[in-house]
Amino acid sequence: MSDLIKKNFDSADDSTHPSERLRMDAVEINGKKFYRVTAQPGWKWSIDLKPVVKTDSCQVDHLLYMIDGKMVVRMNDGKELEYGPGDVAAIPPGHDGWGVGEEPTIWLEIPH
Repeated sequence: MSDLIKKNFDSADDSTHPSERLRMDAVEINGKKFYRVTAQPGWKWSIDLKPVVKTDSCQVDHLLYMIDGKMVVRMNDGKELEYGPGDVAAIPPGHDGWGVGEEPTIWLEIPH
């Protein structure tokens, strides 16, 4: 029989800072990791993460829920969308992304 589980990103199982302007807090439930990503104003994947992951564009297949702030994602083929609070997004590999405005961008990465 399964137990009820409760976790909170404010006391995450793991926290990483892949760049100065990006923080990822992870909680694991039943073998799946969920990430709350907080990106500070001015962050951009091609500036903050490209030097870390060493690919020309982000190669992660994202499924996410926007909590706060806004971000723009541009695919390698030039297609572009802006996401904001309440939006659910599927973002395939091969993109750049950046925050819009003067507030942090916060989203939940959903495992799939």
